[in-house]
Amino acid sequence: DMAEPIQQLTRNNSPQERQAVPFTLIQRKEKLGDLLYEKRQYGKAKWACIKMKEKQYEQSICLGFMKLMRYICEQNSSGLYLGITIPIVTIVHTNESQSEMTQSVTVAYYLPEVLQDEPPHPFDSDIVIEEWPSTIVYSR
Repeated sequence: DMAEPIQQLTRNNSPQERQAVPFTLIQRKEKLGDLLYEKRQYGKAKWACIKMKEKQYEQSICLGFMKLMRYICEQNSSGLYLGITIPIVTIVHTNESQSEMTQSVTVAYYLPEVLQDEPPHPFDSDIVIEEWPSTIVYSR
């Protein structure tokens, strides 16, 4: 089922072609030369997102990622390979009191800069294009 997207990815993707999600570095904390964390600001941007709820957390991530790969590898209204951006983000959801994780996860793909104004529509109706607000993230 994933043979075509994987072939497309290997034909069209080399490490130099991976676009990192743009951010502004606010703070960098190191200890003895090792990076402990970075405080980053990410700007408002559009992401292709899919929410999954399988029995196991890992299944949700894998299935969500596979669906996003199909979107990236031509199953979109442009019919083109969109290119890889890194990282692919996984959001773990919690219950209302935020005391426990739920089985629901969101897997999200940052749309490359050239597609931000007019993102191709996914053929898979489970994938939605969302505009995320500017946010501060702590990264390790």
